[in-house]
Amino acid sequence: MHTVLESIATANPPFELTQNQMLAFLSRLEGMPLTLYDRATQIYQKSGIDRRYTCIQDYSTEPPNFSFYPNNWSLEPVPSTFVRNQVYQIYATKIAISAAQQAIEDAKLNVADVTHIIVVSCTGFSAPGLDVHLIQQLGLRNDVDRTMIGFMGCCAAFNGLKSAHAICQSNPKARVLLVCVELCTLHFQNENSLENVVINSIFGDGAAAAILSSQSDNDAAGKLAYVDGASVLADDTLGLMSWTVGDTGFLMGLSSKVPGAIAQHLPHYLTQLLDRNALTQSDINFWAVHPGGRQILDKIQALFELEDSLIQDSYEVLNQYGNMSSCTILFILKRLLSQHNSGQKLQNGLALAFGPGLTIEGCLFQQVAS
Repeated sequence: MHTVLESIATANPPFELTQNQMLAFLSRLEGMPLTLYDRATQIYQKSGIDRRYTCIQDYSTEPPNFSFYPNNWSLEPVPSTFVRNQVYQIYATKIAISAAQQAIEDAKLNVADVTHIIVVSCTGFSAPGLDVHLIQQLGLRNDVDRTMIGFMGCCAAFNGLKSAHAICQSNPKARVLLVCVELCTLHFQNENSLENVVINSIFGDGAAAAILSSQSDNDAAGKLAYVDGASVLADDTLGLMSWTVGDTGFLMGLSSKVPGAIAQHLPHYLTQLLDRNALTQSDINFWAVHPGGRQILDKIQALFELEDSLIQDSYEVLNQYGNMSSCTILFILKRLLSQHNSGQKLQNGLALAFGPGLTIEGCLFQQVAS
């Protein structure tokens, strides 16, 4: 049996935010030193991002029109984690349902066909959780098997894909709905540090849903299938990336050493993954690389001497959406799946992402032989 990637659909919250709008917002904040704002301007201009989406309209308006932050430019009193999580529950549910409905429709399934649901998120919590709300509002069967994957950061979709693969390989009737949803901009921190400026410059909000199914050789012929996945925890990198719960939202730590650490550990990781599947880099004709930031994409493209066309989709998703944490890789895979289904057959492909740990996650997709 093959684990076929049948469909991917995406959704975003309603507020579109350009980098210039976000810079204008930063320029009005009380207490930001001019030297830091000048540095922020350089960072935003070189980010490779044109726009992002957010669940908070305040970033593109001003007092007295704020609806989330207090109506002043100090943003005080700062919204609590509880307040932010209430907004998460509203918007995360909305965009997750939108993406899931479209993915089910694109796979030409009825909601009753879905046997398993896997929900991935690291930007909010609730119980009953998103899995329950999705089941009820999509009209899924109440005996659908549920899995929640939480707080694993930007690479968490790969844990969802691995779980879906395990399900499909053990159940020939499996139809798995994978949903990733993140509202990163909820956790904006008004802190005057260069690290915080970088963090605030790259993250956006979004949701993506995929249908993966177990199919026979005949049914899967010509389709893209998940073949193998691998994870590695890089040595001596524990402090390079973090994501913790604070009193004023979730707090991120992001070291400038991350691109270098990825470049150091990724070649050996890829060699092992390709070797065990009897492949070499020359066999890979599509790459889906999580755009943690432009520096990461630049570093990987240079390291493996990738032609622009092989990594173009990652750059374009970064440009149009920013880094949406776990769901970003599905935005890229959606573009590649669309190309495959429209006649540009993709034989062997790699997907990669990076998260706290420092963790490298990846997987291999292949076209099933006819």
